[in-house]
Amino acid sequence: MNSIIHFIKESRKKHRLTQEDLAFKAGVGLRFLRELERGKTTVQLDKVNAVLNMFGKQVGVTDKEPDHGN
Repeated sequence: MNSIIHFIKESRKKHRLTQEDLAFKAGVGLRFLRELERGKTTVQLDKVNAVLNMFGKQVGVTDKEPDHGN
């Protein structure tokens, strides 16, 4: 999830969008976007995809990175 958060924050800044702008354009609430950028773990994937869609991306299935030390 951290890579998604980082991607969204950096893409928003790169496109010079405020959180308010991005939330409006993606059709999600400002509170949701703020919680997403803070790393809240209980987010709705459809809304995450709505935000990612603004940058031509979507959530997908990937292989899990191995746990080093567990």
